[in-house]
Amino acid sequence: MQLYNKYSEGMYYVAFRFLKNSFEAEEAMQEGFVKAFTKMHQYNGEVTFGAWLKRIVINKSIDMLKAKKLELVAINEQVLGTVDEHNDWSVDDGITLDQIKEAIEELPERYRYAVMLFLVEGYDHQEISEILEITEVASRTLVHRGKKKLQEKLKTKYHGTGY
Repeated sequence: MQLYNKYSEGMYYVAFRFLKNSFEAEEAMQEGFVKAFTKMHQYNGEVTFGAWLKRIVINKSIDMLKAKKLELVAINEQVLGTVDEHNDWSVDDGITLDQIKEAIEELPERYRYAVMLFLVEGYDHQEISEILEITEVASRTLVHRGKKKLQEKLKTKYHGTGY
């Protein structure tokens, strides 16, 4: 019960960022806890319990999205090529985290989840590729292109025409 009390609110918000529905987020959070408690013997302590649980809740949320036929767009790796990872990404100081999150919600679905996992949840490309069941190259490309679209949205939305 202590683990539930400590993590339930945070895990609800993680699920809500994906599902955008309070009932579904509650269900994903609850099912995430049930799975975590039944798989507790698999928890090896390599990461914090919270990080382990968060991964379970995110996977459950994505499973629910897929079940609702909101499947993520498959990416053809040959077309994408490799993205330069050293691309500088920044936003103006006056833009808040809430404004960034709001702009992420406006991204096309194929970019939204990768960018959310990368910028908001802090996952790396290997983790994103496992969660979204895509290649690391596809993850890098989706994040790269999604961040560019996000920057354009933020510039346009908060600074007039942008350029």
